[in-house]
Amino acid sequence: MASDIPKYDAPSPRTVLGLRENLPQFMLLVAVNALVGGTLGQERTVLPLLAAQEFHLDQYTGGLTYILAFGLSKAVTNYFAGTLSDRYGRRPVLVAGWLVAVPVPILLIAGPSWSWIVAANVLLGISQGLTWSTAVIMKMDLVGSKQRGLAMGFNEAAGYLGVAGTALATGYLATAYGLRPAPFLLGAAFIALGLGLTVLAVKETHHHVKTEAARHVATQSRAHGSLTTGQVFTLTSFKDRSLSAASQAGLVNNLNDGLAWGLFPVLFAGAGLNLGQIGILAAAYPAAWGLAQLVTGAASDRGGRKWFITAGMLVQSVALGIFAFAHDFGPWLAAAIILGLGTALVYPTLLAAIGDVAHPIWRARSVGVYRLWRDGGFAVGALLSGVLADLYGIPAAVAVVAAITAASGAVVAVRMRNNDHLRDASTS
Repeated sequence: MASDIPKYDAPSPRTVLGLRENLPQFMLLVAVNALVGGTLGQERTVLPLLAAQEFHLDQYTGGLTYILAFGLSKAVTNYFAGTLSDRYGRRPVLVAGWLVAVPVPILLIAGPSWSWIVAANVLLGISQGLTWSTAVIMKMDLVGSKQRGLAMGFNEAAGYLGVAGTALATGYLATAYGLRPAPFLLGAAFIALGLGLTVLAVKETHHHVKTEAARHVATQSRAHGSLTTGQVFTLTSFKDRSLSAASQAGLVNNLNDGLAWGLFPVLFAGAGLNLGQIGILAAAYPAAWGLAQLVTGAASDRGGRKWFITAGMLVQSVALGIFAFAHDFGPWLAAAIILGLGTALVYPTLLAAIGDVAHPIWRARSVGVYRLWRDGGFAVGALLSGVLADLYGIPAAVAVVAAITAASGAVVAVRMRNNDHLRDASTS
């Protein structure tokens, strides 16, 4: 439908693209996304233990309902975030995402039943879908095509270092003060700071898209930019080789992240590790993931996306295999770091690959579709790993997910084109 297609006026001659040219606003958005990650990180260590110790949810499937709720709400919100940001602007969507997050710590602290925790995760998923998606889109807007991998590396590094630091901090807070309320007060502080920075300092980036679209349209057919939202969904999900390969890899990546989030703390606690050790393990994975993305995103700008993604999926598979067969802190710490490094090869590179192929006019919607599939992996991972853990135990569930992750890497190797990043740079 014509109404699905955003209208772009002529760009302002004062608008320039590039990381250096937009560095203050870019770094502000990096800081905002670190707070978005911290809002998610408040749950990574504490919530699986809360499910078992305070709400007595013994079956893994029941305990993982909060990840299912989070994954579904975030995935659906991702789909609409791109369309909303095209229609109303990036900044209003970012503000709305922070406002949705405001009740989350209150529900986590005061919830008398597990349904309150699930409701908090529905809101958290909506908030993350709006804030994280919009932060990704705004950074793509600012830098243009040549440094897209670098931009996504900074974005995802900030977010997952926020997750890691908060997971570590909440582990120690829980040890000192209990599972509630202290760990979730940290999340409340992050939400207040993120909302304040967005309202007071973040600027709209829609005009940067106009600049890039004007250049892009000059070298490609105008029809290529005039796609409805339904056409963008079909192209990103199934028709385009690179876009569809990235979408399935994103889903599988977050499938194993959902497994790690929901079951690993329970696995570690069952082996007799204390809360401090569990917090270290919960933080090591996203910390390695976050730091390494500062290198991998930029490297994929030069070396191409395809083999970074393929290698990353295979490295994740190896790490999950170690988790499945190890039994104590040392091997699990090594596996957490390896899993983080494998994820770092994949995460910013997949986002950059979507940006390489998508036309600037419908790129925000394509990112939303990709993130729909990617964060749907949380829901798939919660269901699959929960059922398998109930039936066969956590190690068997981890081994199955390791095999699925390796198969996903093989799909990328066969299906994804290798030089989309070079083609995109030449047309901009």
